Amino acid sequence: MRHTIQRLTLQRVNSLGITLALLAGLLLTGCAGDKSILDPAGQAARDVVMIWWVMLGFGTVVLVLVTAFWLYTFKRKEVTRTPADERKIARRWIIGGGIVLPVASITALLAFGVPTGQRLLPLPLADPPEVIEVIGHQWWWEVRYPGAEGGEVVTANQLIMPAGEPVDFHVTGADVIHAFWVPRLGGKIDMVPGRVNKIRLEADEPAVFGAQCAEFCGAQHAQMQLYVEAVERDDYETWLAARQTEQLAALAVNDQQHDSAREAFMTHCASCHRVAGLSSGREGPDLSDLGSRTSLGAGIMAMEEGAVTRWLQHHQDLKPGNKMPPHDDIETATLESLGAWLETLTP
Repeated sequence: MRHTIQRLTLQRVNSLGITLALLAGLLLTGCAGDKSILDPAGQAARDVVMIWWVMLGFGTVVLVLVTAFWLYTFKRKEVTRTPADERKIARRWIIGGGIVLPVASITALLAFGVPTGQRLLPLPLADPPEVIEVIGHQWWWEVRYPGAEGGEVVTANQLIMPAGEPVDFHVTGADVIHAFWVPRLGGKIDMVPGRVNKIRLEADEPAVFGAQCAEFCGAQHAQMQLYVEAVERDDYETWLAARQTEQLAALAVNDQQHDSAREAFMTHCASCHRVAGLSSGREGPDLSDLGSRTSLGAGIMAMEEGAVTRWLQHHQDLKPGNKMPPHDDIETATLESLGAWLETLTP
C-alpha cells in the first residue's frame, strides 16, 4: 500500500511538473517574435520595456504585501481595544495606506515614466530626421514619403525605414480612429481623423518588424497588419529611387504583353486604385509596386504566384467587409490576366 501511494504521489508530481513546464513555455512564447515588446530593437522600445518591468515588479510587491496582510488577519488573536484605539488605528491606515502610499507610488512611477514619454516626442534635432507619413484606413495602411528626392513616394501595407537613425512618423486616420504600433520599436500612438499625431522611433539595425493597428477599428481590426523593415541608408535611398513616378510609370505602361489587363484595370479599378502612369485613384491602396510586397490584404495572405488573382476572386471571403466590391461581373480569364499583370509591378 505504501509503495502504491508513493507511486501515485510521484505520478501526480510529474504531471504537475509537466503542466507547469507547458504553461511556462506558453508564457515564454510571448517574450520573442516580431511583435514582442519584450524583445526591443530600439532605444524607445528599451525605455518602454524597462517601465514595463518596473511596473510589473512594483505591482508584484504590492500584491505580495497585500496578500500577506490579508493572511495575517486570519492568524491574529482576539485583542480588546477601546473605541479610541480603533479610531487611531483606522486613521493610520487611511492616511498611510490611502493617501501617503498611493501618492508616493504614483509620484515615483511618474518620475520614472515621464522622461521616457518625452523621448518619444519629435523634439527639434540638429539634423532634421526623416519624415514618413502613415494613414490608417479600414483596413489597410497608406504610407507616404514626402521628403523623397525627386518627389513624394507612395506605397501601401509596407513601411521601409532607415536603420540607425531617428525617424519621425506623422500619423492620421482616414475614416475612424486607428493606432500605429510597432511593438519592438516603441509605444503606440492614435491615428485620429483630421489630426496629425507624431512619434519618433529608431531601429538599432536592419531588421523586419511586425506592426499592428492597436485601436479597435471595425470587423477586420485584427487583420490590419503592417510590414515594417529597417534597412541601411543607402538601401533606403535605392528603394525610394526605384519608386519614383517615372520609374513606376515605365514599369506599368511599357509591357505590351499585358495591354488587355491594363484596359481591364482602367475599366474596373482605376477610379479607386493608383498605378503610376495610369491612374490616380486614392480610395483603395496604391498598387504601383504591388508585386514587390510581401503580402496582400494587409497581411491576409503571402505574395506569391497567383496570389493576386486569388485575392481578386475571393477577397470578400478572405477579408469580409472590405470596401472593394465583389467581382462577380468580371470573367475569370480577365481577373487572371489582371492578377498576372499586377504581380509584374516590381521595381
